[in-house]
Amino acid sequence: MTSQTRILIKGGKIVNDDCSRITDVYIEDGIIKDVGLNLQVPGGVRVIDATDKLVIPGGIDTHTHMELAFMGTQAVDDFYIGTKAALAGGTTMILDFAIPQRGASLLEAFDKWRSCADPKACCDYSLHIAVTWWSEKVKEDMEILVQEKGINSFKMFMAYKDVFMLRDHELYAAFSQCKDIGAIAQVHAENGDLIAEGAKKMLAMGITGPEGHELCRPEEVEAEATQRAITIAHSVNCPLYVVHVMSKSAAKVVANSRREGKVVFGEPIAAGLGTDGTHYWNKDWAHAAKFVMGPPLRPDPSTPGYLMDLLANDDLSVTGTDNCTFSTCQKALGKDDFTKIPNGVNGVEDRMSVIWEKGVYSGKMDENRFVAVTSTNAAKIFNLYPRKGTIAKDSDADIVVWDPIATRTISAKTHHQAVDYNIFEGMVCHGVPVVTISRGRVVYEDGVLHASPGEGRYIPRKPFSEFVYKRIQQRDLVSQPKPVEREPYKGEVFSLAAKNGTSRPGGRGLHQSTFTLSGDAVEGSPSPPHSSKRVMAPPGGKSSIVF
Repeated sequence: MTSQTRILIKGGKIVNDDCSRITDVYIEDGIIKDVGLNLQVPGGVRVIDATDKLVIPGGIDTHTHMELAFMGTQAVDDFYIGTKAALAGGTTMILDFAIPQRGASLLEAFDKWRSCADPKACCDYSLHIAVTWWSEKVKEDMEILVQEKGINSFKMFMAYKDVFMLRDHELYAAFSQCKDIGAIAQVHAENGDLIAEGAKKMLAMGITGPEGHELCRPEEVEAEATQRAITIAHSVNCPLYVVHVMSKSAAKVVANSRREGKVVFGEPIAAGLGTDGTHYWNKDWAHAAKFVMGPPLRPDPSTPGYLMDLLANDDLSVTGTDNCTFSTCQKALGKDDFTKIPNGVNGVEDRMSVIWEKGVYSGKMDENRFVAVTSTNAAKIFNLYPRKGTIAKDSDADIVVWDPIATRTISAKTHHQAVDYNIFEGMVCHGVPVVTISRGRVVYEDGVLHASPGEGRYIPRKPFSEFVYKRIQQRDLVSQPKPVEREPYKGEVFSLAAKNGTSRPGGRGLHQSTFTLSGDAVEGSPSPPHSSKRVMAPPGGKSSIVF
């Protein structure tokens, strides 16, 4: 056994979501073996001095798209580069999305993503599965994925019309299946029909640049879809997770729904918390295009602070990045048409520092809430806790030694991602990871990475997370509709099956009406309809109809 598998972190302040205390942590064979002062440890242990530092659970990025093929090209951060960058930023686990094409097998998509990730991932990972179409086969695949593959979350798109978008009745069916198998329903909440019409309108007006992307999908279409998704999920008593909440309007919908007792979780992302959509109007096309993502960043510059306030207050629950990076020349596929700009931004490396800077350093949240929104809540929602998301005995040794005072300046020149720009370029962040430990190994220290491809592992997740499903299951017990017990009706019943199409003797059936819906007389009717004239009354009066 080497010093790489036995580590003692001494003198730091252990920060979990519920409390902080100065104590030591002993790690052996990838597991936290003990937490406390004056620990008895064997010889040959590597000691990491964490005096004046914080010792926090490794970050969990709930939303990434590594090497995703999308809009005619492929994201430049693959599972090796992307997870290596994550570790440099203090994130020790990612949750990526396996997205099958419309009509394709969900099981085959799962196998495809595993084959891409397993030989490359430097940190642990798990998968969400997208439901991009609906059929009995999809329903069956979902159950197999939950029971045999360790999946407990499925994402449905309300945008990307004719590509990934599901209709309301399909959402209802998918949410119902999630509920039955103990999974969490996720939604990309935007009104795809309105976006499609808005894009046509912008292009017809000659607006072809990146600003058209935001103009055709204003925050109202995000808020409307968010409300609709919550309504559908609540109708089947299914827990809902709204990915990348980008606007004040959508965030208010989530917050209000949570306060009404609905089981819904909102996920703002690093981009939406650290920058805004004013960049879409930059005179430099390439600069503006870097920020194109869906839903878009919002041009109201107060939006990031507003989202951070809700995140600090538990109206929003957890943070991801939607890391899906395309180079400048890939973005240029849409140089003459904003609808062809590949959607996606960076963030997997910078999320932890951006949230510390905008959340903790600014005074909006404390260190414990920071741990909750960057790690613990994700672990609880997706049923990884307490294996992940906490520093406790028998938990995985995914740990970050965090310097809350040190600063760094974010730049594409120094980041570890493959993309040739950074949407946070020039941002000075207080709060820096100085040591990252993944699976009990030091993989990042003093600015140097020691990560190797394939060291990360796929982490299966069980269904029916208690954190999510306790209220759902109790409501099933006590809130099911029940029929009213009453005496049978014994009176006369109106007949609809009278002879010659009449509903009663001497009456006229509906299909024998004298009038058509347009108001014209039916041929052969005894008399034409009376003419009518609308008379407009003066202000304050009433209009009337004169026959």
